[in-house]
Amino acid sequence: MSTVTAILVDDEDFNLKGLHQKIENLFPEIEIIGSYQQPEDAIDAINSNQPDILFLDIQMPRINGFELLSQLKTINFQIIFVTAYSEYAIEAFKKHATDYILKPINDKHLKKAITEAIAVNKFKNLHDNKANLAQLLLNNIAHNNKLIVLTLKGVSCIIQNNIYCIEQVGETTKIQVKGGEVYFSLDALSKFEKQLNNNFFKCNELQVVNLDFVSKIDDNGFLLLINGNKVPISKTNKIAFLNLFK
Repeated sequence: MSTVTAILVDDEDFNLKGLHQKIENLFPEIEIIGSYQQPEDAIDAINSNQPDILFLDIQMPRINGFELLSQLKTINFQIIFVTAYSEYAIEAFKKHATDYILKPINDKHLKKAITEAIAVNKFKNLHDNKANLAQLLLNNIAHNNKLIVLTLKGVSCIIQNNIYCIEQVGETTKIQVKGGEVYFSLDALSKFEKQLNNNFFKCNELQVVNLDFVSKIDDNGFLLLINGNKVPISKTNKIAFLNLFK
């Protein structure tokens, strides 16, 4: 099991030592690579040694926790705010904090926050590794009329001619394939658009269809696909669609 690293920042030595002890007791596998009372020292350390988790106080002299984050070159780690002040919670979550823990620290809350931070890091690392593999595959088969799809289960190579439609659904992209298969990817629709061949048509901001599987366009502004799907087409795109057949 790979080591999880952490940096602690709090201007009060008592709080630093207490948090350090709690983390060691609850998660002995976490390596605390630095504890800092001076925000300036913490900034240098974080920039030099990006931890997996940053435990950060908010109210500190000279530089508060939010200002500290703004001075970092990159933030590629999970942030857990540990503070005595509840009024900063909204701002903390705007900074994409994993959690917001109030002092005095509740062990149950701390354990939950750390468990979530570790899980998010594992998922992110897995996603990054899959993304690298996907890019390698894309480079190797770019001219083979296949779509490289990064899913939660791995990397799939889908023959473009077998795709019915591709749809943005929230933060995921849904890909429906001939035979009833459906793939969900964390990549945005815009990324797939760059890979698609000229046989695909964008009906609206969220959906792209394979023209080979379009059976008709109805009077209500929908494209009907041979698998039964009805895809709305915007007025502007409807004109472009009809112009394809002139």
